[in-house]
Order: sequence, then C-alpha cells, then structure tokens
Amino acid sequence: MSLLPRSHGGRGWVWLACAAGVVHAGFSLYWALGGHWLLDTVGQWTVRLSYEAPLAVGLGLGMVSLFKLMAAVIPVAEAYGRVPWRRFWRAISWVGAVVLVVYGGTNTVISNAVLIGLIRPATGYERLAMIGHAWLWDPLFLVWGAALLIHLWRSRPARKRPHGTRESLIGR
Repeated sequence: MSLLPRSHGGRGWVWLACAAGVVHAGFSLYWALGGHWLLDTVGQWTVRLSYEAPLAVGLGLGMVSLFKLMAAVIPVAEAYGRVPWRRFWRAISWVGAVVLVVYGGTNTVISNAVLIGLIRPATGYERLAMIGHAWLWDPLFLVWGAALLIHLWRSRPARKRPHGTRESLIGR
C-alpha cells in the first residue's frame, strides 16, 4: 500500500520531493539573510563564518538556496508539462535524485554511527552538528532524493513493444 496517491505517475511523490527541497532551500535562505536558528546543527564553523564574513556567507548561501529551490521546483514543473526540454530536465532530475540518495543516505548512516560510537573520529566531533546531520539535514536530503526517484520511476514514459503496441511501465 502506497503512502501517497499513485495517480498521474506518482505526482504525490514529486510533491513530497519538492517539499523536502523547499525546506532545505528555505533554511539556506534564512541563514543567507542572517538568521542563526539551527545553524549550529550544520557545524560551529558555519556559525563562526556567519559572524566573520556575513556578506560572503549571505551571497554563498543565497546561491545555494536558489539552486536548491530550482532543484525542488523544476521536477514539479516537468511533471505537469510546464517546462521546455522535458527529457533534459528528467535526465538532470535522475542524476540529482541519485546524488541526493547517495549523499543523504551515506551521511545519515555515518553520522548515526558516530553518535552511537561505532565510528570514533580521532579529532572528536561536534555533537549538535552530528545530530543535525544524522537526524535532520541528511535524512531530509535522503527523503528528497528517494521521493524524486520514485516519482521518476513511476512516471517514466511507456515503451513500444516489438510488435508495435505500447506497454505502460507505470505501476510495474
């Protein structure tokens, strides 16, 4: 049983992916504009840098926020046929989804392994930042990528059978 509707090639999944991406983009924009709430869950170095070079951090995080927002919204626009070069954007989305799953999944596992003591960094670690990566930011990347992968898989176009009839791959 699916958690989200299966209609329209799994559009519910692309909306879940979009929501996760918009949350990521929103926090990056908030920090770009000088906010500090939850910034220490990324690492103390980010807090320090935000005070030492606020303009550079603001510009950098502003660009990151814009990139994340585009990465979150373009797949939705593609799902509804609202962008040109749909095949191009689907290909980019496939690559992005795989990167998000690998990055988010790997970092979620590693940071949780550090928190429970399976991995002991020689130089130590910042507990709050590790918790942020283990339980918030990296799992959110993983959800974003996994939901996008599910959407892309379920919405892929039908393929032609050798004898000329079309076979839907959606729902297999």
